[in-house]
Amino acid sequence: MVKVEVKNLNTWFGLLHVLKGVTIDIQANEILSAIGPSNSGKTTFLRMLNRLNELETNFKMEGLVNLEGKDVRAIDVELLRKKVGMVFALPLPLPLSIFENVAYGVRMHGMHNKGKIIERVEEALKKAYIWEEVKDRLEESAFKLSGGQQQRLCIARTLAVEPEVILFDEPCSGLDPISTAKVEEAMLKLKENYTIVLVTNNVKQAARVGDRTAFFLSGELVELDKTEKMFTAPADQRTDDYIRGKFG
Repeated sequence: MVKVEVKNLNTWFGLLHVLKGVTIDIQANEILSAIGPSNSGKTTFLRMLNRLNELETNFKMEGLVNLEGKDVRAIDVELLRKKVGMVFALPLPLPLSIFENVAYGVRMHGMHNKGKIIERVEEALKKAYIWEEVKDRLEESAFKLSGGQQQRLCIARTLAVEPEVILFDEPCSGLDPISTAKVEEAMLKLKENYTIVLVTNNVKQAARVGDRTAFFLSGELVELDKTEKMFTAPADQRTDDYIRGKFG
């Protein structure tokens, strides 16, 4: 089932043409990895899916981005960002306790029953593979957590508002290998219930977790295929050169 449909998408920031005729169908319950060198357009593509690019005053788009058949521009932006959550490159915990970091969004979306909030927070922390590490210190400041724990806390905060799609923008860029492995483990488990789009500069990470991989270059979608096929027999020489580290 197609969860997100992107058709002939073109975007500009002022006169800069960033995405050029991109067409992708993102399937439900898959991890789509997006790779490519800096300034290839992959993060702009990611931010199109929950309309974050619209925060830029000189932004313009043409084409179509549909979530379950509905144009994202016709969906209330707050509702859209509840349905399409995002985890950023650097963990951004709130200056609150571990518990309140996760509960914050739940309350913002109208839940005030204390018992239900506690249940939602615990469930989200478990799904983010951090519950066992924090269950006895929920009232401590989130800033006392390690970088990897903070990132998984941010994943839990996203999960607590029950999104349908989760966008990951370089979620492991500042993490050590052990923390990276834990985040990847969480992603692989989460795809059972969520659709995931991962932007990463780490081609090995894309190979480890992606069901399919999209290779972006200079704003164009060069190639999209099953990850195993792309990493063993890419159709385009530029894809092969990038995966082998010849540029990027």
